[in-house]
Amino acid sequence: MLLAVPAVRALRAGRPAARLVLAAQERIGALLAFLGAVDAHVRFEALGLDTLFAGEIRHPQPRRFFLRPPTGQAGLADLATIVCWFGARDPAFVARVRALSPGAVVAPSVGRDGPVWEHLLATVDGDPLTADRAPLSVPASLIADGHRGLRAAGWDGETPLLMIHPGAGGIAKRWPAEGFARVLAELGSSRNLALVVHQGPADADAVAALSARHRGPIIRLTDPTLPVLAGAMTHVAAWLGNDSGVSHLAAAIGVPAVVLFTASNLAWRPWSDAARPLVVETGALRAPDLGQVIATITALLG
Repeated sequence: MLLAVPAVRALRAGRPAARLVLAAQERIGALLAFLGAVDAHVRFEALGLDTLFAGEIRHPQPRRFFLRPPTGQAGLADLATIVCWFGARDPAFVARVRALSPGAVVAPSVGRDGPVWEHLLATVDGDPLTADRAPLSVPASLIADGHRGLRAAGWDGETPLLMIHPGAGGIAKRWPAEGFARVLAELGSSRNLALVVHQGPADADAVAALSARHRGPIIRLTDPTLPVLAGAMTHVAAWLGNDSGVSHLAAAIGVPAVVLFTASNLAWRPWSDAARPLVVETGALRAPDLGQVIATITALLG
């Protein structure tokens, strides 16, 4: 969803008077509403789109959902424009969505070539050369919440921060823990930095592996909400992380970020100019990979 931000901005620019509502996972929708990317959000499951897939339609229309609780409701047939980035392979689903909204865009979430964000932008007739790629703006309240969260985790409030995310949604996306440890050892010995490790709900093993290999002090920021994490990220000098949702979040809000990808996943690189995507081998630590990661982080820190 974060890769779709330029496409969402293009939709808004083409329809400045329209109210833009995102149907997504609750925490993703809430985050993008907090950051001002969308006007409102609804739970994806609330739409009842499962009724439109191949087979007998169990209900004449998808369920109605609140757009302006508690004063009004709307369903898909009431919307001026629908953009749907899933279900494009099911002809029955596509036909039924377009029957509800003749101008609906139903497109796959990933293209055949090039960056995913450019594909999503193209589905709404956006141009990558003129796309709005400015960082998402983090509200002052979240910046303050993030500061409090970092202080509670052990930050002194002054020492420059390097935030590390050693986890990822799949093991194949994780750079070896030894690589992160070697980077931290190099930077910790040459710079005045506080090292913060972000640990999300699925990252305990990755963080434990890093902690076992790094003997210096580490601040752990454990399971913050996504809005608080976004606020915390605004206080860091640089970010180092694997290909993951939180690395995309760091890039999207303009944090100088090094994001590590396998060659096969490079199409998922961030749209933000603040990010430096690097291709690494995740199955083993290679000296060239370690060298480029250290050099790129050092350059970002200035």
